[in-house]
Amino acid sequence: MRNIALKLMYVGTAYHGWQVQKTVSTVGETLENALATVVCHPVKCTGVGRTDAGVHAEVYVANFRTSSNIPCDRIPLAVNTRLPEDIVVIKATQVPDSFNAIASCLRKEYTYRIYNSRLGNPFYVDRAWFYPKPLEEAVMQAAADRFVGTHDFAAVRSVGTETKTTVRTVHYFHVRRIGPLIECAVCANGFLYNMARAMVGTIVYAAEGKFPPEAVTDILEGKNRTAAGPTVPPGGLYMTKLWYQEDIL
Repeated sequence: MRNIALKLMYVGTAYHGWQVQKTVSTVGETLENALATVVCHPVKCTGVGRTDAGVHAEVYVANFRTSSNIPCDRIPLAVNTRLPEDIVVIKATQVPDSFNAIASCLRKEYTYRIYNSRLGNPFYVDRAWFYPKPLEEAVMQAAADRFVGTHDFAAVRSVGTETKTTVRTVHYFHVRRIGPLIECAVCANGFLYNMARAMVGTIVYAAEGKFPPEAVTDILEGKNRTAAGPTVPPGGLYMTKLWYQEDIL
């Protein structure tokens, strides 16, 4: 059996996240079904993360095992002809048996996009959060800086999947404006359920003046979810970078 890593991208609007579910369409299930027709046996994919319904991925990694001898360079084209247009496999690489898309990932970057303008833009519907009130990105950055480092992130975690610890290390949290578009890029060694979206909601609250940027430190120490900002809508969130020791990207 070969262990194959796939690099892919997808628009998540039509799907209920990555994880296979019984009654709704997901990215993982759609990919597994397409792969099964290529390798001629059932396929189980392990994804790098359980992206939520409506969340997108500019880069995503999954791995699966196959007895098929199809060359790796033929897999992307073969599977893409069997996938809808909003999911595209870019690369396939044979990896060691020990490789696991989620366990082998060293760190991840999510980018959240806010369309900050008095008037909306139809081309950003389900691609960015339309926010008509003015936001000062310098205040957002000052609040974002408070998240950097190793902390208990229970205050920005929604109730969901169980985890052994809520301690994570955030390597950076950058906020930049490109015209009306504000991009919030956060990199960590791992993310809790809805953590990235709650972090963005918290820095938006700081920009709204609901609390000063330095209050984020106390919010984290208090571990109280209700003290932080809201979980912002999923359509603005993208998985944008992944780090592995293996050369699969």
